[in-house]
Amino acid sequence: SANKHKIQLMTNYETTWYASTHHAYNLIKGQQPIGDIRRMIFYTGHQGPIEIGCNQEFLDWLTDPVLNGGGALTDFGCYGANLTTWFMQGEKPISVSCITQQIKPEMYPKVDDEATILLKYPNAEIVIQPSWNWPYGRKDMEIYGKTGYMVCNSAKFEMQVSETEGLINYKPSLLPLGQHDPFAFFTKLIKEGGSMEEFSLSSVENNKMVVQILEMAKYAAKTGKTITWKEYYGED
Repeated sequence: SANKHKIQLMTNYETTWYASTHHAYNLIKGQQPIGDIRRMIFYTGHQGPIEIGCNQEFLDWLTDPVLNGGGALTDFGCYGANLTTWFMQGEKPISVSCITQQIKPEMYPKVDDEATILLKYPNAEIVIQPSWNWPYGRKDMEIYGKTGYMVCNSAKFEMQVSETEGLINYKPSLLPLGQHDPFAFFTKLIKEGGSMEEFSLSSVENNKMVVQILEMAKYAAKTGKTITWKEYYGED
């Protein structure tokens, strides 16, 4: 419908506006200092929405398995799925595995508060760990390549390109004007026209795949099985 009526539609994730995220992506797609991606690990979440003081209206939605589609899995699994789809340039995972838990059923009786999602690609494995049980709020990404690794979040970027060399630190700064926050980015799109790159972080294509991955994860957790993309969606 958005394409039909020429409406700009974007999905907004906090991690989209991290300069460190884009620095990692640009290095991997350009200089390739750590080689081909072999493993990515995402640690996302916080102590829990009740624990951090979310208002009742938001809690009613967030902890409803129908309205929100799940608990921590949906709330924070989306970040890893979104970033993975970007780094993998829209490639579909071969399969999805997932386990969930209710560590605090007395607080969150209807939804999971802990999950681990595993995505299998032809040459890489992705681990996404959304949780309402972290001792502090976090959105951290680790990328392991054939020859090195990167670790980043909103405040830092670290890279090691070989076993013999030390850590390389980069202090993330703001992204360029017009790309540094969702309001500036969306305003620029509306005023200047154009479109988002396919499978870029805010794009429809990327976020359709995010929903598809999370739906597979929920089904995998429910059945206790590893689910292939072909099996679930009937397509390669």
